[in-house]
Amino acid sequence: MAQKQAEIEIIPPKDIWVGNKKAPVKLVMYGDYESEACAKANEVVNQLLEKFEDTVQFNFRHFPLTRIHQRAQKAAEASVGAAQEGEVKFWDMHNTLFAHRRNLGTISLKGYAKDVGVTDKNFLTKLVDSVYGWSVRADLLEGADKGIKDVPFFYINGEPYSGPVNLSAFSKVIEPLTKQKKAASKTAVKKRA
Repeated sequence: MAQKQAEIEIIPPKDIWVGNKKAPVKLVMYGDYESEACAKANEVVNQLLEKFEDTVQFNFRHFPLTRIHQRAQKAAEASVGAAQEGEVKFWDMHNTLFAHRRNLGTISLKGYAKDVGVTDKNFLTKLVDSVYGWSVRADLLEGADKGIKDVPFFYINGEPYSGPVNLSAFSKVIEPLTKQKKAASKTAVKKRA
């Protein structure tokens, strides 16, 4: 009689956010850890999170361009593996992967995981066995269904963003959204009074 293998419940990337959960602005980026453009976009996102600390919440979705970035898939899987030990480890791994985007071999990924505090002794085995591959693929397919062909690609409150990827351009879109939310909450308070 064959033993039934225990199913692993995996926290999907769509559930991993950073920032205020009640933020009026939800920013989603589809990206690839080997991409220079995505690394630069990640720097802009970090600036946005600092500037709009309480009013922006951010989510990163995987869209590895494997035809040109052969190591992006495993890097994405490594970030999902880190996420299984908490959101902080995901974000630490996420930023580490962008910082080391030119060195994303499997053994390097294991080292980065250790550096960010991942304690799973089977991390490398799970990476080699593509345990998190379906989670990455789910992001990729969802992005493809939305018509995404290249990254970085952003959504702000569910709407595609097609402007330049810099602090100034994003701020021009985000600031009015934060003011709308503040105005709406002030109106609601006045109505209750």
